[in-house]
Amino acid sequence: MARSHHYEVMVSWTGETRSYRSYERAHEVTAAGKAPIAGSSDPAFRGDPARWNPEELLVASLSQCHMLWFLHLCAADGVVVTGYTDAPTGVMVEAADGGGAFEEVVLRPRVTLADPAQVGQLPGLHERAHRLCYIARSVNFPVRHEPA
Repeated sequence: MARSHHYEVMVSWTGETRSYRSYERAHEVTAAGKAPIAGSSDPAFRGDPARWNPEELLVASLSQCHMLWFLHLCAADGVVVTGYTDAPTGVMVEAADGGGAFEEVVLRPRVTLADPAQVGQLPGLHERAHRLCYIARSVNFPVRHEPA
């Protein structure tokens, strides 16, 4: 039987939108019991480069989901991972009407194993993690992975 999970966050902004050039893009993303995320728009859209933008958070979500599934599958299969990093990238293209869409996200996980002899199992584990990732299954653009 399918289980349903619900997620609640609060996005808060205050300011005045008197003109496109002058209004503040800074906002906060909060959820009960968690530290706030300082958000803004992409600097290309007059945002604060010191704050997270939605596009970065989407790329990070895809990376996190893949990593968490991968680690779960490794633990279940007896593959001991001692280190994991990823340097994902995403490409978003603006449309003539001002909107836009992601064309793709590429994950580049780098994994360290306790037993290097198990390296041959990693491609299959990455494939399974990709197929199971909730976020990757929810987007309408390709999510590729290039593990090493």
